[in-house]
Amino acid sequence: MTTLPTVLITGASSGIGATYAERFARRGHDLVLVARDKARLETLAARLREESGVAVEVLQADLTQPADLAGVETRLREDARIGILINNAGMAQSGGFVQQTPEGIERLITLNTTALTRLAAAAAPRFVESGTGAIVNIGSVVGFAPEFGMSIYGATKAFVLFLSQGLNLELSPSGVYVQAVLPAATRTEIWGRAGIDVNTLPEVMEVGELVDAALVGFDRRELVTIPPLHVAARWDALDGARQGLISDIRQAQAAERYRPEA
Repeated sequence: MTTLPTVLITGASSGIGATYAERFARRGHDLVLVARDKARLETLAARLREESGVAVEVLQADLTQPADLAGVETRLREDARIGILINNAGMAQSGGFVQQTPEGIERLITLNTTALTRLAAAAAPRFVESGTGAIVNIGSVVGFAPEFGMSIYGATKAFVLFLSQGLNLELSPSGVYVQAVLPAATRTEIWGRAGIDVNTLPEVMEVGELVDAALVGFDRRELVTIPPLHVAARWDALDGARQGLISDIRQAQAAERYRPEA
């Protein structure tokens, strides 16, 4: 009988992370749940053990704190049972760019990009060595929509998409699967923590629907999964245009339109 890999999930105490935990527990995977709120993690862990009969370990950590982040990195490097990383922990932006404080900017970027990257980097060498493993990075459609007015948050999520695409090129030849999941507005606590009333948003997806769709993409081994995108060809066209742009960039000379007039 094949032993299923243990799944480590960050931001697992509520919302998307907790729902991923429920879904993977139902599939029979043991879990390592990471978040700041230990009491909520313990409550979730106890329920999942009872409902699904899987082993669930709680790992309290604030991933913006160097010591806590280093502890999760060590676990990913050393625990050979962990074969799937769900990089879900993140925070939203409250207010426009000029309303941000240095501390708020630092915390948002640290959690949304630095922690996510370091955890992927901690797991990847072991995954490559074993020739198997999966890294799921939770991004956002805001990452390609500056019109939404969340410039710093959107920039961090653009980073997540780019990183995932790059990791796919580097790691997939060694058997490691990388998935970027790009939700639109989803009914989670991230909005309240940013001071935003989710009920004022025009369209909001329920978290269970979001994660179930993301797992369909996971099972299909998609690189980019956009659950709210109804016309898949639009993403294909965008990515195709990007690759066409790359092929049209010739570095030896400036484009004719930038040549100084005689």
